[in-house]
Amino acid sequence: MNKHLLGVIDATTHIEDLEELTSHRSVAAIPFGGRYRLIDFILSNMVNSGIQSVAIFPKFQYRSLMDHLGSGKNWDLNRKRDGLFFFPSPRLDKPIFGINSFEHFAENMDFLTRSTQEYCLISNANTIFNMDFSPLLDWHIDSNCDITEVQKNGRSINLFLVKTSLLLDLIHTRKETGYLNMKDVVTDLNSPYRVCHYSYEGYALTVDSISTYYAASMELLNREIWEKLFLQERPILTKVKDEPPTRYTSSAVVFNSMIANGAQIEGTVENSIIARGVHIAKGAVVKNSIIMQKTVIQENCVLEHAILDKDVKIEQGTTIIGTEQVPKILRKGSIVKGECVSS
Repeated sequence: MNKHLLGVIDATTHIEDLEELTSHRSVAAIPFGGRYRLIDFILSNMVNSGIQSVAIFPKFQYRSLMDHLGSGKNWDLNRKRDGLFFFPSPRLDKPIFGINSFEHFAENMDFLTRSTQEYCLISNANTIFNMDFSPLLDWHIDSNCDITEVQKNGRSINLFLVKTSLLLDLIHTRKETGYLNMKDVVTDLNSPYRVCHYSYEGYALTVDSISTYYAASMELLNREIWEKLFLQERPILTKVKDEPPTRYTSSAVVFNSMIANGAQIEGTVENSIIARGVHIAKGAVVKNSIIMQKTVIQENCVLEHAILDKDVKIEQGTTIIGTEQVPKILRKGSIVKGECVSS
């Protein structure tokens, strides 16, 4: 498939309902599952489907994303030919046109015109799924489609398959047609193109709010969901970090949780996701929560239905209580001292 498909990941999307997690990172770089970023899923899907050339188009707050992706080595994309390409927008004052912005693509036309792949797979960076794109390409060709939109239960997951030549035409004619992105094309009832809809039967959830992010994270603790996402034959790849194994002391109690390497657990953890380098001290209780990298929770703290970003410090005796519908969020680097915080 590598000779047929070019991967394009649109990481320009800004989502207001995720602002508490994107003040210093893009949506694509939001941590997920204790050791992944949202972009890891679509990028791994492309690589596992044999795609060897992937272009990423970010717009704002992309330093964290660049640090995570690096040269693409962890996805086998550090190649002499093809590989991983990064195209941030040079005009930060330009308005965001939505998913798969043709305006942004137009700023990097040289890449698209030089590509040798006949078809282009265009996706957002914030859908959690594990999909083999080979059957999709075969179906698209057999069905004689101009554009195929992938759907889950009748709703788009913002994944589109199109001939590269047609994509170039859409970009060139955007001012005449008014099509600013792929969504505009497929939703136009008067579109001159044959638009097909491919139904994806596997697990898929697009993270577009705090509530969907929290729900998707908690669903990872469901064994059936986990086994649909993390397949031995199609692994979800991510940046490799050399961390020691998690250390559990004699006072640690852990139930139905995901705990990444490098953590130190002395307290109680239930139904939670704990990232790398987190320290949960003796007497602390963490339930139904997401704790991101290098956060420190000191003795006798109580956390329930909370999302703690990186490098947060919860000092001794603090209680933080949210709800399943409105989890309590603490931004990166926050320090909370000896108080009760609730939603």
